[in-house]
Amino acid sequence: MRILVIGAGNGGAAAAVELSLAGHEVCLYARSASTLDPFASEGIGFEGLLGEGRLRPSGLTSDLAMAIADVEAAVVALPVYAHGAVARALAEAGWGATRPIILNPGHTGGVFEFETAYRAVRGELPPLAEFSTLAYVARKPRPDVVNITGRAKALRAASLPSGRAALDLACVLFPGAYDSGDVIATGLSNVNMIVHPPGAMLGASWSEATGGDFTFYVEGMTPGVMHVMRALDAERIAVAAAFGHVLPTVIGEMRALGTVPADADPDDYRAIAAGAANRLIKAPDTLDHRYYVEDFGHGLVPFTVIAQIAGVATPVADALIALCTIARGRGEVATRGAAEMGLVGCSRDALLARVGVAST
Repeated sequence: MRILVIGAGNGGAAAAVELSLAGHEVCLYARSASTLDPFASEGIGFEGLLGEGRLRPSGLTSDLAMAIADVEAAVVALPVYAHGAVARALAEAGWGATRPIILNPGHTGGVFEFETAYRAVRGELPPLAEFSTLAYVARKPRPDVVNITGRAKALRAASLPSGRAALDLACVLFPGAYDSGDVIATGLSNVNMIVHPPGAMLGASWSEATGGDFTFYVEGMTPGVMHVMRALDAERIAVAAAFGHVLPTVIGEMRALGTVPADADPDDYRAIAAGAANRLIKAPDTLDHRYYVEDFGHGLVPFTVIAQIAGVATPVADALIALCTIARGRGEVATRGAAEMGLVGCSRDALLARVGVAST
């Protein structure tokens, strides 16, 4: 199959490797040509769970019109704060209403923001699906190499009612992906919005003082951080319940993904430090790191929007958002709010109808 991977960072490079190894023709697109330049001469180097070697995608381009010309589907593997921009760009470039798009990942509210931005340019939405989290734990040790230390074993996926073709394709292209019911379930199963903000916020001074020279999930996972994480997780589970979903703790979710030990107690948040894929990951080096930019403004913020629609209070999430905004000292920052998701004035019944679920 001819597949366009949008984004050449950690996740995009990993997706291009996995899909190419599976026999697909992959065109890798990045907004900046400089991101692709390291792959131009010898291809993408890879190491870790998918083996070791180099491969050349069928195409490398920073020209979106060229990228979409001869592909059958797209996998968007960009930072989630780029979803609105890439939706508009695809609509303007003439993607059309038939070719599926898969957000890997959508995180919280990704499908809602993508749909809203796309429809603002072109009325008819293509089949659209999302994963709850990135399929990989991956980092680039060098600009031309991606090290894949984790691959989700069971990956939640869902689509809008019109996007079944994208959901079916997602489950074929990415083994282990499964239909999670609706995009409220996938959005509220975003593990990053639970495991990153407490440690990022409570460890902000340590990150700034050391430039992130400590292990985020081991040295940074102190009892105090875990207490806050547990309370934040309880808010997430309560919001899910208000929409009829019974979700596991974040440890239970990570156990299914394979990023904590398979025998981990779902109520023991110390298990995060025991996950082999996470053990060596360093802390953020500045407050401009994606743990702050992405997991607060595009994780916790949309979570609180959905919580307000559900009528569930989220004092822990609200406090973390407020502290992050103050600590970063940036004033107004881009977020995935109600307007970006098309949820201004939305009721619980209206949201359920939008995702294709009958209200109860």
